[in-house]
Amino acid sequence: MNARYLTADVFTDHRFGGNQLAVFPDAREIPPELMPQIAREFNYSETTFVLPPADPSHTARVRIFTPGGELQFAGHPTIGTAHVLATLGTVQLTGGVTPIVFEEGVGPVPVTIRATGGKPEFAQLTAAKVPEAGPPPPSAAELAGVLSLDTNDVLDGVMKPEAVSCGTPFLFVPVRDRAAVGRARLNIDRWERALEGYVTDKVFVFAMEAEHAGHDVRARMFAPGIGVAEDPATGSACVALAGYLAWRDPRADDTLRWIVEQGFEMGRPSILEIEAEKRAGVVTAARVGGRTVVVCDGTMTL
Repeated sequence: MNARYLTADVFTDHRFGGNQLAVFPDAREIPPELMPQIAREFNYSETTFVLPPADPSHTARVRIFTPGGELQFAGHPTIGTAHVLATLGTVQLTGGVTPIVFEEGVGPVPVTIRATGGKPEFAQLTAAKVPEAGPPPPSAAELAGVLSLDTNDVLDGVMKPEAVSCGTPFLFVPVRDRAAVGRARLNIDRWERALEGYVTDKVFVFAMEAEHAGHDVRARMFAPGIGVAEDPATGSACVALAGYLAWRDPRADDTLRWIVEQGFEMGRPSILEIEAEKRAGVVTAARVGGRTVVVCDGTMTL
């Protein structure tokens, strides 16, 4: 059989930036046991397989695979798959704003597609789960060693290392400036020792200092445990980052917004727009959005 796929660059407005994604828009005839092998063949951060939804009121079921295995939720595959399906017409656009729902391992994930002239240009997901804090992480000094940084590079006050999850947990490590983000190099031996048995081994290092005007955060994400040495853009991490930052913001009732730069050190600059809703001091929702560009359209012989 021949299975159609499209590739896209996500969280960018131009080809060869952002995070690469392969999408199989009709995976009904692809044997499930082949899905992880196909993901390893592409060797992108993620590959998605679109299936009929269990609930007919939803748009589709989406299975997400990294080269190392299946994920229950991920941001750039969700955003990119929505864009690809809208480009193909599988998702019918209903004007300037089209709401859809994907079924993922974490549960139903609402996505809003914005269009101009009948073409998708931006998609935003709302996390199926509100941000949740994880157990205490290793010390700031230990995490500095994991990242090959000086101990004083890692912040340890109000802004401190913390695990947060909106379905996929990440360990957030704030550092003092953008230069420290750029110097970070994962020490695999120390990474294995420090995070063995911890709730996550995915490390998201960031600084509240961006390169471009109007942006707020510079970030990198390392996840060798799932076959991703470094990720150019991590929507599931950035949506959790919205919760991390909102918890530390004094505003009690507002929609809080930040723009994140990621992937610049890899030569694949990505821009992720994140939001958190706060009501009475509680984070009630978190969102991430961005643009996508379709790159390839082809078939794979199976």
